Amino acid sequence: MARVFITGSAEGLGQLAAKALIAQGHRVVLHARNAARARDAMDKNPGAEAVVTGDLSNREETIQLASDVNALGAFDAVIHNAGVYQAPAKQIFAVNTLAPYILTCLIQKPKRLIYLTSGMHLQGQLQPESLTSDSSRITYSDSKLHVLTLCMAVARKWAEVYANAVNPGWVPTKMGGRGAPDSLQKGYETQVWLAVNDDEKATVSGRYFFHQQERHHHPDADNVGLQEQFLEVCKKLTGVAFPQ
Repeated sequence: MARVFITGSAEGLGQLAAKALIAQGHRVVLHARNAARARDAMDKNPGAEAVVTGDLSNREETIQLASDVNALGAFDAVIHNAGVYQAPAKQIFAVNTLAPYILTCLIQKPKRLIYLTSGMHLQGQLQPESLTSDSSRITYSDSKLHVLTLCMAVARKWAEVYANAVNPGWVPTKMGGRGAPDSLQKGYETQVWLAVNDDEKATVSGRYFFHQQERHHHPDADNVGLQEQFLEVCKKLTGVAFPQ
């Protein structure tokens, strides 16, 4: 059985992925923004091994979160599920872009990494030279192209790790809204599958999935020069270097 850490697992797709993994017999560590949400997360997934807290919009708390996760020992998979949508640009950039970068760099390297992106990444722009600490012009679509680029850079640099990105679809969560047309179950099944399944279609790296099928993604995410520029900017903005 695998040991999995899931960011943003107090509600929505993260909570559902945790529930599915626990039902399969896997060991799951949850993450919540604060203590109150942590208690709620454990109430909803009482079979979880533990819950750690940290506000991903705060750099210091995100760095401490990585330390707290490492103190729990090694993980087979980390699912970078946390994200914000209707929020100020600075918060979108901090949570959706910089937090997964920091956690990827600082958490002990797992066997598998899964990054949640969005079909909206196709409308995003990757302009590393324009990224700043406030990033007032960053959109949600931009941030999802950022995290896809991070995933592809990890897949290229860490050959021993399966690193993949998932578009869960527009699903009826708190973020997606009640009228979202895509399947909620299919929305979390792909990240669960990539985290623990040994099927040959799941044991790949550098791929972009929608409902367990590989799909076309923005070509900028595969551009090595842009990847390196992006990692360098993230290093400057966070003070955290990508491990070589």
